[in-house]
Amino acid sequence: MIKGVMFDFSGTLFRVEPTEDWLRAVVAETGVDMAEDELLECAARLEEAGALPGGASPRQLPPHLAAPWRERDLGAEQHRAVYTALAREAALPSPELADALYDRHLTAAAWRPYPDTARTLTALRERGVPVAVVSNIGWDLRPVFAAHGVGHLVDAYLLSFEHGVQKPDPGLFEAACEALGLAPADVLMVGDDRVADAGAAALGCPVRFVDHLPADRRPDGLAPVLELL
Repeated sequence: MIKGVMFDFSGTLFRVEPTEDWLRAVVAETGVDMAEDELLECAARLEEAGALPGGASPRQLPPHLAAPWRERDLGAEQHRAVYTALAREAALPSPELADALYDRHLTAAAWRPYPDTARTLTALRERGVPVAVVSNIGWDLRPVFAAHGVGHLVDAYLLSFEHGVQKPDPGLFEAACEALGLAPADVLMVGDDRVADAGAAALGCPVRFVDHLPADRRPDGLAPVLELL
């Protein structure tokens, strides 16, 4: 019987804004002068470089970033270093844009909850089912949940950079189960990554996957969670 639920963050409960929107927001904030065609070309290069955390992975990872990329979610400093380096690979028109872009993705405005996120978390709270967010991430996402009005619906946050371990290592899932006070077999893991999130199965947790789609293209992807209870 499912008594608790663990959710991944990016691609599961929230989706980061499109790369073009991300760049437009930063250009507007910084006052960098970019013509429309230049902006679109830069956005395409950033997308190919995988410079947006929570967005597409790099199509071709530069060799000097291969090792840091694998461990990017183990600490705040390496997370910023890797993603700003990837942004610079996109031949930015102004060097300071790399850090400005990274800072933008830390804001609540850069993240959009899926249409059924609040509804699902509310239903779980009403049923007395505790919830944990288990994420490979290099920064504190709690303010994003709070800003979108769902922070009070999460009982525990298990973030890789705070624990020094990242999914699929069972350690992060085990810590989440302990935080919820439940046996792994009673805690459902819901995520979009067929490798990272599948690590919960090693503990005996049931696992269900959702598709990492834009928010407006996945209106009810979390519905099976409630059906399983």
